[in-house]
Amino acid sequence: MTEQAPRVAITYCTQCKWLLRAGWMAQELLNTFGTTLGEVALVPGTGGVFCIVVDDTVVWDRKEDKGFPEIVVLKQRVRDLVEPDRDLGHADRTARADAPPRRDSNDI
Repeated sequence: MTEQAPRVAITYCTQCKWLLRAGWMAQELLNTFGTTLGEVALVPGTGGVFCIVVDDTVVWDRKEDKGFPEIVVLKQRVRDLVEPDRDLGHADRTARADAPPRRDSNDI
């Protein structure tokens, strides 16, 4: 049996009209990781939600992380889960130690 490629889900608030932001982040992840990712899904939600999950691991939650991720930080967090040895070029010049720890989706 082959291992399934990771699924990224970006849940965004339709009331806040964050679809374009979510779509842009999905595009950036697909451009960076290509076929390393099995799927990048846009999931409509309400109540100010903006949460990015890779499989069962939350990599960003707007309410917990106090805002939206910088795209470089998001790519680093996704990379750390799906392809830890991958070099992100200029994005890796920023210290990885600055990123807050990730949480499991059960912690939400």
